[in-house]
Parts: sequence; C-alpha cells; structure tokens
Amino acid sequence: MISERVTPAARPDAVLALWRGTVGKCPNCGKGALLHRYLKVVPNCSECGEAFSHLPADDMPPWLTIIIVGQLLFGNVWYVERHYDIPVWVEMVGWPALGLILTLLLLPRCKGFVLALLWIIRRDKAEPA
Repeated sequence: MISERVTPAARPDAVLALWRGTVGKCPNCGKGALLHRYLKVVPNCSECGEAFSHLPADDMPPWLTIIIVGQLLFGNVWYVERHYDIPVWVEMVGWPALGLILTLLLLPRCKGFVLALLWIIRRDKAEPA
C-alpha cells in the first residue's frame, strides 16, 4: 500500500496539529511518531518526512508540566486537608507519589504539545502570505 504524502495545501489546522502533537503523533500527518523513547525528538516523521530536529522545545515542556501538576495537586491537597482526617504519613507518601506519576505521564504530552506549537509557528512564518 502506498502511503499518502501530505502536501502543503492539505496541512491541518492548528487545533488538530496541537492535538496530534499532544498524543505524540506527527502534527502534519498524524501517523508517524513525534518522540522516540520517552522524550527524544525524532529527526523526521517516518510517514510524511516532516523535519522536527530543528524545533527547540527547551524548558517549556517541564515548565508547563509543573504548572499543570501543581494546579491538579494543590486543589486536591487543600480539599482533602479541609474535609478528611488522613494520617500524616499517608499524605507524605501519597501526594509526592501522585505528583511523580502525574509528572511522568504529562511530560511527554507537554513536550509533544510544545513541539506541535513550534511547528505551527514556524510553518505559518515559512509560508508566503
């Protein structure tokens, strides 16, 4: 079966490209992987050939992950502290473990989101008006 190549005229809109990046797929075609292993960016999409190695995600994915995990944990910690009487040792084990699990789950998704966002910005700047 011949795989279809995505032409510049058939590029996805921004919301679709961001969703594809968030789930770890190529923002252009949605078929190839965006990340190799855990956080390593693939040089090119295996399906459409779109280049990703030039996109500098830098510190935004960890920053975004910290913001999201902090917001999720803060409200829950506050609610549990106000309404339930849980032993301190359970909270000292539970909340950091939950924070670690959320961080490990969200970090690659945030990196995919940021890479898709950078791809959209560079794509729109590269195309003639």
